[in-house]
Amino acid sequence: MSSIILTTLNARYIHSSMGLRYLFANMGELQSNTTLLEFTIDHRPIDIVETLLMDNLGVTHAVINTSETNTSTPQQQKHGNTKPDIIGFGVYIWNVEKTTEVITLIKSISPETIIVIGGPEVSYEPMKQTVVALADYVISGSADLSFRRLCEKIWAGERPLNKMITSPTVPLASISLPYRYYSDQDIANRVLYVEASRGCPFKCEFCLSALDKTAWPFELKLFLEEMALLYKRGARHFKFVDRTFNLKIESSVKILEFFLQRLSDDLFLHFELIPDHLPDQLKAIIEKFPLGSLQFEIGIQSFNTDVQKHISRKQNTDKAIQNLQWLRTKTNAYLHTDLIIGLPGEDIASFAQGFNMLAKLKPHEIQIGILKRLRGTPIIRHSETFKIKYNTYPPYNVLCSDRIDFKTMQQLSRFARYWDIIANSGRFTESLPLLLGNSPFEHFFQLSNWLYHRTRQTHRLALPRLFELLYTGLVECLQIKPQHAADALWLDYQKTKLKSHPSFITTKSPIKKQSQALTRNRADKRQSRHRQPPPAT
Repeated sequence: MSSIILTTLNARYIHSSMGLRYLFANMGELQSNTTLLEFTIDHRPIDIVETLLMDNLGVTHAVINTSETNTSTPQQQKHGNTKPDIIGFGVYIWNVEKTTEVITLIKSISPETIIVIGGPEVSYEPMKQTVVALADYVISGSADLSFRRLCEKIWAGERPLNKMITSPTVPLASISLPYRYYSDQDIANRVLYVEASRGCPFKCEFCLSALDKTAWPFELKLFLEEMALLYKRGARHFKFVDRTFNLKIESSVKILEFFLQRLSDDLFLHFELIPDHLPDQLKAIIEKFPLGSLQFEIGIQSFNTDVQKHISRKQNTDKAIQNLQWLRTKTNAYLHTDLIIGLPGEDIASFAQGFNMLAKLKPHEIQIGILKRLRGTPIIRHSETFKIKYNTYPPYNVLCSDRIDFKTMQQLSRFARYWDIIANSGRFTESLPLLLGNSPFEHFFQLSNWLYHRTRQTHRLALPRLFELLYTGLVECLQIKPQHAADALWLDYQKTKLKSHPSFITTKSPIKKQSQALTRNRADKRQSRHRQPPPAT
């Protein structure tokens, strides 16, 4: 029996591929011959290839059960001793290098296997990529229906002559939704990605969504019916990938009301919000959600209005600040905010000013990203004007510009990494005020440079060692009194599961485990460390 495999390499096991499930949901009569397999970038390419081709060894592999009576349990189905006819790969910035290795091996072992690739990494500037040269077909754009149509032609003996296939825009109503193809194992152990809309009306030039003409909503009644089925099956962690969840307030409110009616101790919702658009109608329902149930990802990117103009970003900064203040002080929402280093026209002084402004608002996390030149994005038009140089290898990060030289950009990259493992981790809530003082960027940048000079590491810093380093850094680098540093770090240390005493604590008193906020599910451990009621005003 002929067979088709849909596969991708996720960044982590906890991630699940919504894109593959869309393709599977829309395979029509070919669905019974289609297998969905997910790996991670930690798997060895040779092992991935063995699994993909294992039918040749007479071994079974997981197939999603498509029966009407049970659409949630993975089954074991044998396809005999034939290798797959077609393998479709989802290619992204985080897996393109490993995927290239996998396809190279497949073509060496089984050159007759037809390789189809798609995804944002190969939808733009495809001819410059090795993975494209290796593939038999490349589908650009949304392949929800295009992949099935290509497979039908191949099986009918009508193989397209053109390697490059451009997917036309299709009405969302014509696409079958993928959510029933999240398995029970997915629901129990992984993040479930969902979308109530596609596209984005804004034109931020660093983002692929800048190429969209507008945002298109799915039919809300049908979408909520699918969410109800997921919830009934036990799903409690929903990550919405809509670029502009609060664009259409009426729909936003209905979605939040839907979940509010199903509120439970383990419900956790993630949304991306536009920072300057928070009408009273939306505020009223956000206020109703308890601690630990809502997370908002809010892209600020830059507070510099000139930089915003360079990248075609429309943002009312004053309104954005007011909304962040309201969210932080009047609601229980967890705030994950974003800033970008290396935008056209932004120097280190401008970034520092924006960082300090955002830190003053006390969001739970400030995610610091390094500008990347994603294939197809309009940001490339500034390269000559601002002398911006990008890494030619994934993740295509900016290396330098006329405003920030390479050495400083490297320092800022380490700043971002250390900020994530120290401030964003939620492990140092008591000692962070000492680390930041009245000048958050300046103090942490100084500490960051000191940490790297001392360790030459940005990864694999064991937690006990990190505590010791921060004590020494507070005292030696930031001139904090030893007792003040030790007292603050000791409060943080006692919240961990570490059993040994740090060297900066001279008394060997028993470690007292302080009470911590409820961890609502496995996916929000970091959030639970930050969790506390809104600060008093």
